[in-house]
Amino acid sequence: MKQKKFIEKIIIGVGSVPSLIAHTLLFIVAFVLSVCHIVSWDIMLLTLTTIVSLEAIYLAIFIQISVNRQAQELAEVSEDVDEIQEDVEEISQDVDEIQKDVDEIQEDVDEIQKDVDEIQEDVEEITEETEEERIKIRSINIEQLAQDLRKILADLEHLKNK
Repeated sequence: MKQKKFIEKIIIGVGSVPSLIAHTLLFIVAFVLSVCHIVSWDIMLLTLTTIVSLEAIYLAIFIQISVNRQAQELAEVSEDVDEIQEDVEEISQDVDEIQKDVDEIQEDVDEIQKDVDEIQEDVEEITEETEEERIKIRSINIEQLAQDLRKILADLEHLKNK
């Protein structure tokens, strides 16, 4: 874990403006030392070539580490995208099933509404029939009372005449 952080710091440092300035100053110093005859051209060029070659090897390694890390992260992201896609497909199927259920429920509600309307009509018919029967029963009762009264009156008349 510490190695990864250390390597990441090196990669970030190598790719920074201070690193560019340090390399530029190193090359300027090397050429100034050779121009001023403090160091011979052969030694300066051999030293710079060796330093640059070693640096190139390490940079290539750091670049490969970065590429590998990015590839791993892309693979993880790709897996996440695949999982998300599967989840979206499952959710889509669930939504389709829910829509079918909602459609079936709506059909059931429509049928229930029709049944309620028919029941309401039947209740109204029964209410009308019941009212008509009450009127008939009252009429029959009144006629029966009238007959009974006639009979009583006739009996009274008959008793009076005796």
